[in-house]
Amino acid sequence: MNSRTARVAILAAALLAVSALPLAAEDLVVHVGRLIDGTGSPPRARVSLVVRDGRIVEVVEGLRVPAAAQRLVDLSDAWVLPGMIDLHVHLGSESSPTAYLEEFTWNPADFALRAAHHARETLEAGFTTVRNPGDNGGSTLALRDAIRKGWLPGPRIFSAGKSIATTGGHADPTNGWCDLIEGDPGPREGVANGPDEAAEAVRQRYKEGADFVKITATGGVLSLARSPDAPQFTEEEVAAVVRIARDYGLHVAAHAHGAEGMKRAVRAGVRSIEHGTFMDEETIRLMIEHGTWFVPTLSAGAFVAAKAEIEGYYPEVVRPKAAKVGPQIRDTFARAWRAGVKIAFGTDAGVSPHGDNALELVYMVEAGMPPLEAIRAATASAAEVLDAAGELGCLAAGCIADLVAVRADPVADIRALARVDFVMQGGAIVVDR
Repeated sequence: MNSRTARVAILAAALLAVSALPLAAEDLVVHVGRLIDGTGSPPRARVSLVVRDGRIVEVVEGLRVPAAAQRLVDLSDAWVLPGMIDLHVHLGSESSPTAYLEEFTWNPADFALRAAHHARETLEAGFTTVRNPGDNGGSTLALRDAIRKGWLPGPRIFSAGKSIATTGGHADPTNGWCDLIEGDPGPREGVANGPDEAAEAVRQRYKEGADFVKITATGGVLSLARSPDAPQFTEEEVAAVVRIARDYGLHVAAHAHGAEGMKRAVRAGVRSIEHGTFMDEETIRLMIEHGTWFVPTLSAGAFVAAKAEIEGYYPEVVRPKAAKVGPQIRDTFARAWRAGVKIAFGTDAGVSPHGDNALELVYMVEAGMPPLEAIRAATASAAEVLDAAGELGCLAAGCIADLVAVRADPVADIRALARVDFVMQGGAIVVDR
């Protein structure tokens, strides 16, 4: 989809959506009953946040009485934490038994409009920032810009545009197509073979305005191909992607289920491994050595495993992969966490339902991660992956004023975050229940 078509679709959605209006320029004082700052530190009681021009300028102990020129948001009976960050969503996608037909029956505008709908659901669930590692025709690049301009409500988007694959790889858009329409997609379409084409594919993503680069380093679950875990890039190809991405100031996220593909990606210097299903001990050691982040997407694993039991929900080539991969992700996450791999939050929403992003926190805690650590994975740690530490995922002076509030203690029961009561994004109140 070209950017003009996407923007027309986003503007159409804007006629149907009511965006939150920014607050006035004067200071805003937020009374907080219990503050979770995203660093993993214990909660603090009775704190006031002073917000000016969309940023927190001061955090003070006690409930400060606002001056005459200031406004008050009273969350003194709530638990408040930074706006959450989901590092792996596909806003234009939605799982269904007919999803594989959409690329033949939908127009680019349809994907853009659905992405706008899911963006609002995600924001209202308390996720004020997302990373979108792969979309349909650049739709989330246009949506990102529309949200920045205030045309639509939605989370702050970091988009990769089109994922990069090898021929027949997990993100080859023509997998499963007949010869008549298959064609021979190349770097422009996100399909690259050899280091030179890999470099060209990265440069094309830069040209299109991507915020980072996503590669499919191994096979996948939902693609119309047999293997979920075979390596699909050579080490030289991955190294070319990482090198060129760094030249343009972009990080690389690697979809990977199989251990060999992960090892090649980690050695080449990718920032994050997404999914990581069949991670072995050598991979864990390499990730710790290189400081590679792990984005586990437990929600997607649980979802595909459940749907694999339903005959006809997935194509038959997909069904055994989903049954095999889904249950394994949780065990891998638990091993990686215990070993000391750096964990950041991501759901793969679009495979799992949008708006249910916080269920990932429940799965993480059930697998053994303490609640405050799970919250840190979805706030400060996720911001670090985005090179936004000190800006996002934090509640301190200088941080962007993204915050969410719930009535119950999420440290005692992480399920409290599955329904937030209040969302502020950049100083603007977008949800107040």
